[in-house]
Amino acid sequence: MAKKQTISTNTKKVMVEQNQEMILETPVAEKLKTKKNKWEIKNRVYYLQGKNKPISYLVKSANIYWFDEEKGYERELKYCENQKTVFVDEMKGDQRLSHIVFRGGSLFVPKEKTILQKLLSIYHPNKNSLFYEYKPVEEAIDDIAVLELEADAIIAARSVDIDMAEAIMRVEVGSKVSEMSSKELKRDLLLFARNNPNLFLELMNDDNVSLRNVGIKATELGLLKLSQDQRTFTWGTNGRKIMTVPFDEHPYSALAAWFKTDEGMEVYSNIEKQLK
Repeated sequence: MAKKQTISTNTKKVMVEQNQEMILETPVAEKLKTKKNKWEIKNRVYYLQGKNKPISYLVKSANIYWFDEEKGYERELKYCENQKTVFVDEMKGDQRLSHIVFRGGSLFVPKEKTILQKLLSIYHPNKNSLFYEYKPVEEAIDDIAVLELEADAIIAARSVDIDMAEAIMRVEVGSKVSEMSSKELKRDLLLFARNNPNLFLELMNDDNVSLRNVGIKATELGLLKLSQDQRTFTWGTNGRKIMTVPFDEHPYSALAAWFKTDEGMEVYSNIEKQLK
């Protein structure tokens, strides 16, 4: 039976089998410290939030604080180019305050100014609210997501039948859809899918869109009649009441929901036959 050998370290004892390679584990605290201190040395660019970009904008570089979770209290921050830290309690000697100025809405910080970069990217209380760090990789990921969504919407739009296309575009352009040719309808549907893919896909997956469109078409053709107060649907031929619109509901949305009831399904089937 192999003998065991005990090796003491400042963190734990590691038991290893004799004649096996002995591996000493890195202390946990050292691992955490290495991870925390990991900082990529590179040039960075920061932009002010919002559309309005002033010629110059001064960001606070003093009298600001950051809560240090390890120490359990807020630490005062100050940007001084003659110091090696932004923490006032770690500074030594004179503190020559430096300004942080965005010009034309942006600020380029070279890789040599690591202290300023860390202040803006990690500690400053206004990061991601007043200004943000430009991160090409993250923006590329967002762009890819948007492009993929647009592609999905356009592919779906190409396979939509004419009735569904009319139902979706009626939500977008209203009664004008009745005057559009099939080619105009298809063109505008593709443009709608490209320009507003989220809404297009939501409408395409909404059962009530088609039902509402049938109700509107039936009313336009005189098969159904909606009272002037928009509270009652009746048959266009004999004026017999079909349904009452609930208070504070859109009449055609209410009609679409009613079409799903047992009584409404019979009426819907009747209307659908007359529309063909």
